[in-house]
Amino acid sequence: MSQAPSAIPLAAVAATASRAPARQSYEALRVFIRNPSAVFGVLLLTAILAVTIFGPMLMQADPFEIASAPMDPPGGDMLLGTDYLGRDVLTGMVYGGRATLLVGVVAAVLSMAIGLTVGALAGYYGGWVDETLMRITEFFQVLPTLLFAMVLVTLFTPSLATIAVAIGVVSWTGTARLARGEFLRLKRREYVLAERVIGASDARIIWRVILPNALAPLIVSATLAIGTAILFEAGLSFLGLGDPNIMSWGLMIGSNRPYILTAWWAVTLPGAAIFLTVLAVSLIGDGLNDALNPTSRGRS
Repeated sequence: MSQAPSAIPLAAVAATASRAPARQSYEALRVFIRNPSAVFGVLLLTAILAVTIFGPMLMQADPFEIASAPMDPPGGDMLLGTDYLGRDVLTGMVYGGRATLLVGVVAAVLSMAIGLTVGALAGYYGGWVDETLMRITEFFQVLPTLLFAMVLVTLFTPSLATIAVAIGVVSWTGTARLARGEFLRLKRREYVLAERVIGASDARIIWRVILPNALAPLIVSATLAIGTAILFEAGLSFLGLGDPNIMSWGLMIGSNRPYILTAWWAVTLPGAAIFLTVLAVSLIGDGLNDALNPTSRGRS
């Protein structure tokens, strides 16, 4: 009889914690909208996505087709000029953006999935689970990421799928450490202990109780991971390890780099597209960090 009254407060604590992320979302959105850099990043990324998604539907062209004389400067029939083979640079940028962004998003999702799973299990269970998973994390962390990704892509046929998997496999360690720290911090909170007392399973506590309260820094990490993956894909394509049958911004830069002095536009314009995309993602990530970080919200 003495323990019956405590069941209601414990259940109330657990229910209140489960609603906490929803209560904070409005305040975070308000802070994000008041950040001009973050709003500019959203508008810029929206414009880039609109061009890469709807552009190919409107143009109906082959980015590998010889459209004019090699290395025609911008202007005239070819608005952005042609590359060293005579391919239209504008068509290549429109179609290449789709492949570059797709690889970046898929690689970032894979990286977050691996890192979040490893970090959550390590932080929640501790002990030998934590030691084992963190040693594996350290092993991947000390590997030269670009070299390891090159080896993985070389072992298999270069394609968008293998490139995305290679980038995801080599770039999850930072997320794992971040997730581990958050779970170590949150697993002893009152609402987590309350869930244990009322008989919740470990899976529910990890994914339904702790994870929603640890999402703020992880969302920021996921956003920035997209920009990192885009740069990774561009670097692999620049080194000739991209899919030669699919146009991408990195492939455009890599194939035209010997002619940068005579056809600078064929290298500079795809590079500018990568720069603007990563800039937009970074601005959004900084805005999310300010909006989701209670300390930053207190300063705004």
